[in-house]
Amino acid sequence: MSNKKPTVNKSQLAGTDTLDRGNTNTKLESLEQFRSDATEQALRTNQGVKIADNQNTLRAGARGPSLLEDFIMREKITHFDHERIPERIVHARGTGAHGYFQTYEAHSALTKAGFLQDPSKKTPVFVRFSTVQGPRGSGDTVRDVRGFAVKFFTDEGNFDLVGNNMPVFFIQDAVKFPDFVHAVKPEPHNEIPTGGSAHDTFWDFVSLVPESAHMVIWAMSDRAIPKSLRSMQGFGVHTFRMINAEGRSSFVKFHWRPSAGTCSLVWDEAQKLAGKDTDYHRRDLWEAIEMGDYPEWEFGVQIIAEEDEHKFDFDLLDPTKLIPEELVPITPLGKMVLNRNPDNFFAEVEQVAFCPGHIVPGIDFSNDPLLQGRLFSYTDTQISRLGGPNFHELPINRAITPVHNGQRDGMHRSTIDKGRTSYEPNSIDGGWPKETPSGPEDGGFESYPERIDAYKIRQRSESFGDHFSQARLFYQSMSAHEQEHIIAAYSFELGKVEREFIRARQVNEILANIDLELAARVAKNLGLPAPTAGTVDVPKPSLEKSPALSQANLLPGDIKTRKVAVLVANGVDGAIIEALKKALKAEGAHAKVLGPTSAPVTTAAGKTLPVDASMEGLPSIAFDAVFVPGGAQSIKALSADGVALHYVLEAYKHLKAIALNGEARQLLVLLKLEADAGLIPDADASKFPAFFAAIAQHRVWAREPKAKAIPA
Repeated sequence: MSNKKPTVNKSQLAGTDTLDRGNTNTKLESLEQFRSDATEQALRTNQGVKIADNQNTLRAGARGPSLLEDFIMREKITHFDHERIPERIVHARGTGAHGYFQTYEAHSALTKAGFLQDPSKKTPVFVRFSTVQGPRGSGDTVRDVRGFAVKFFTDEGNFDLVGNNMPVFFIQDAVKFPDFVHAVKPEPHNEIPTGGSAHDTFWDFVSLVPESAHMVIWAMSDRAIPKSLRSMQGFGVHTFRMINAEGRSSFVKFHWRPSAGTCSLVWDEAQKLAGKDTDYHRRDLWEAIEMGDYPEWEFGVQIIAEEDEHKFDFDLLDPTKLIPEELVPITPLGKMVLNRNPDNFFAEVEQVAFCPGHIVPGIDFSNDPLLQGRLFSYTDTQISRLGGPNFHELPINRAITPVHNGQRDGMHRSTIDKGRTSYEPNSIDGGWPKETPSGPEDGGFESYPERIDAYKIRQRSESFGDHFSQARLFYQSMSAHEQEHIIAAYSFELGKVEREFIRARQVNEILANIDLELAARVAKNLGLPAPTAGTVDVPKPSLEKSPALSQANLLPGDIKTRKVAVLVANGVDGAIIEALKKALKAEGAHAKVLGPTSAPVTTAAGKTLPVDASMEGLPSIAFDAVFVPGGAQSIKALSADGVALHYVLEAYKHLKAIALNGEARQLLVLLKLEADAGLIPDADASKFPAFFAAIAQHRVWAREPKAKAIPA
């Protein structure tokens, strides 16, 4: 065999290059027939039919249920449900845990649902928390709505309460859900930004859809950057029904209230956590359960008698509205405790499938048009995401009750049915499985017999027409610092919008109708003229303020599960550390000792003190408070350590409680800080109660104006 290299004629090489480029050009030209420009084109279905109304689902009357025959809505949502596989289109990034629900007493007057009758019984649950916009690889602490989905494994079948950490939503009709999600997802030309709404398409959409105003102001509040999954409220969002054994129906709104209180990160802290610990919320939930600090929520409902459906100045069926607790208090039903982490993240957290249509006898739907569309969409989505119609047979989704019906075969079927028939009625298998007549106890599911007498129309009810009064109520109910954060959030997000006309439209046509001072402050930050009046007449709500909406009023009153960083170096006072640990343990809180490195340090008494991590390994943003024990040699070392100094400054900037013991008081002078209600010098054991009280307040809000002057 010859080792001589073959010769290549330069003209042949040039010709090949020309041919390749020619083929490429031909390929590009052939692709042009698939490009589509919608400019000056009519909106049509995928079958080419012009669409007259893309705003409303076909329903029986303006407040009636959505109709299955609406081929436009079904085509639109079916396409949306199948756009991406296998990751969830929304709520892709999540985590979850197992636990139980226990009712406080029998609630038979309200509902015949079995899991709400026996206070001695624990109903298994699985909960999945999630962000909405970002993919699986995005950060936990981005500004976003959080999903809060609970699967109850009841003796009557599975009940899925699929909600969020905010009680309202962006849109009123499910037919607009694909539009909203397409707008909030990353820009289509560059797939930026990941996991955030600070971009043109989102603000273009919401500024053109005023029904979104209420939800957007919630998303611009601290609610969108929760401190932890354990400190989030949960809401069913929609109005549901509960039905008792006598067939009497009541409208209800579902609520979850955390025993840990409801509180949030500050914006700078949330941004840093997204970079330093992408899994911050996942890790916090996992570690809390592993340590035995089991997260707990109280489950409650707002109950509205059917005859009171129309007594409010808003429509119960409007998912962009909430019922202020001052008008209808929450009735506690029971508690939920999460006490076991998953054994396999994929098999449980990723494969769990929720659907608002999974209900049990005693619970039923309202005609909320967003809920009506979700009843169709979720099952369709799970079929696509999990590869077929048998997703209910995956272990995490299996009901604890027997399941028998004629639904066989299909992808991933794991049940081996022994019967000869797969239809009903039958005589070959003795007629089994048979229907169970509805009844007061152990009866089959029966839909509430609501009377419907209406025309088939595409129309939004006039009672859905007020888009600003509850947004105004929310803003006016906030504390001063919460209002400042909302102003800052709008300014930051709209500052990322490239098109000035979108920014101006949001300020002049949305914010001005919520609050003129809010609009003026945001306009100033964006370099826009301040609006002098709103563009619509906003109805006056029945309440001026709702204190229950402010997180400042939702703290738990204790410091259970809170984490305190203890900064040490060689020569530290070991005795005060032991005293602090003992005092924190008595309060149900935790201390972690952090050194310059992960190596042990030596106390002033010459003892070896193990550390839990280095200060760089566990930054201040991972803790609720900071304690610096005394010891002349230790403070001398920390005073020359840039990481340690930054640690204290960052905690100060994030408005956290800081206690300085003994010689650590020198840090006040070195860092040019002033003592305040949450910065406690000379913190010996007698000052622990004051330190703990400051931690219980979550943040030292009075410090915020000074803290802003400190570099991030």
